[in-house]
Amino acid sequence: MLHAQGLHFSQYYNAPPLLNPANTALYPMEDFSLGVNYRDQWANIPAPFKTIAAHGDWQMMRNNNITNWLGMGLAFYSDKAGDGLLSMNKIQASLAYHVQLDDWSMLSGGVSVAYAHRQIDFARLTFDVQWDGFKFDRGNPNQEPFVRKSTSYADIMLGLNYAYFPNEDFYIKVGAGLMHINRPVQSFYEAQQRIGMRPIANVDMLWKTAERFIVNPSIYYSYQSGASELIFGSTFNTAVGEMGLNNALIYGLYYRMGESFIPVLGMEFNQFKIMFSYDITTSALSTANRSMGAAELGIVFKGFYSSHSRGRDGFNCPRF
Repeated sequence: MLHAQGLHFSQYYNAPPLLNPANTALYPMEDFSLGVNYRDQWANIPAPFKTIAAHGDWQMMRNNNITNWLGMGLAFYSDKAGDGLLSMNKIQASLAYHVQLDDWSMLSGGVSVAYAHRQIDFARLTFDVQWDGFKFDRGNPNQEPFVRKSTSYADIMLGLNYAYFPNEDFYIKVGAGLMHINRPVQSFYEAQQRIGMRPIANVDMLWKTAERFIVNPSIYYSYQSGASELIFGSTFNTAVGEMGLNNALIYGLYYRMGESFIPVLGMEFNQFKIMFSYDITTSALSTANRSMGAAELGIVFKGFYSSHSRGRDGFNCPRF
């Protein structure tokens, strides 16, 4: 059995389908969203990770005042790690329904189903039998019975969100999800090694404190098989250019507990948002990687099906 870290991004807020299927098409002012994420982790040590995500979701079956709607989404993830290119490719479909409970709150529930394929290339690894007394000689047989090994499995995730928005200057969302609810078997051999369930919790807040300034703090927590991850911090949006245009400078700082600081810088213009972050390692690993944790890029585009979708008034939610 071989282990690897689960899929994760420091910009978890820019990968909503991975965070919680109840996030699928959860936006009141647009019709659809497209996004890509790229993460290059530990590039200067012998166990690098490269993770790519592409996702899109859209609204369907909206009522007349757009207070209830169905969200559907598709996502693709690719993760490669180490000399043996331990890889995972994952396709995910998600479905969510959003119900406005009253003038100031909304409840969302979602489910996602994914198909994952893992593979490792043993020809790229070195083994004890290839040590010639001075170095590992890849030309010597590794005496392994196979060159590549793969495994596949289905994966199910459930999620809930509750959003509260008492006025157009404040919004808070509390979400919880449970990954690997079916506990799929993940093994390159015959062992019935099942993936542990992975609960995820997230709180996200938007607060417009001035005409051109927005505070966006958030916190993320995940736990699986004795390992946990806690990230918290905030971004700040400062509007630039003419009022009424969706153009803003984004900057902020997050902290992954016991592991790294994560400064963030980005720009929002028209319907695009582009953000760059960098993990500055603060753990004991910083000696080996010289504090060079991970570079990450997130791009999001939100759009409309047609001009008739603009100018919505039925949803009492922050519109900044």
